[in-house]
Amino acid sequence: MFSLLFPKVIDNKYRGQWLALVFFAPVLLLKIMMGFNVAGLNPAIDVRDILQDVDGIPLDTYSTQAASDLVFSANAWGLSLFTICLVGVIALIRYRAMIPIAILLLTVEQVGRKAMAMAIAESGLGIGPDMSMGSIINWALSVALVLALALSMMRRRTVEN
Repeated sequence: MFSLLFPKVIDNKYRGQWLALVFFAPVLLLKIMMGFNVAGLNPAIDVRDILQDVDGIPLDTYSTQAASDLVFSANAWGLSLFTICLVGVIALIRYRAMIPIAILLLTVEQVGRKAMAMAIAESGLGIGPDMSMGSIINWALSVALVLALALSMMRRRTVEN
């Protein structure tokens, strides 16, 4: 199992279950777009609109400095996400033996961020269960990534003639 996660040779041969790619590829594409947009790299999209409309953050209720800090934090997270996704793209295109580690990177980022959000909500600092569109999307992405990770860690059976 760990030989799939940490292969001795990083070549272009993927050894995990192909079904993992069915979960991973669409999530990777979506997260690339998310990272690109939230990082502020897309001039057609305002990050403030994403934070308010998708994530349900009422930026207008914060001071100018606090709202600016929130937008910067979102930009920094978006750039980090975009960079992690580029590792996934490189794995899919050229170094397929890296696919399980690329899935692991995205899974740790995704599930870790959801765990931190839940801890904040439970500590009383949050306003309760978050049922925004962004939260629902993130739960779905978390499930898809955990499934992709599990499947990528299972070695494919080869049929010998």
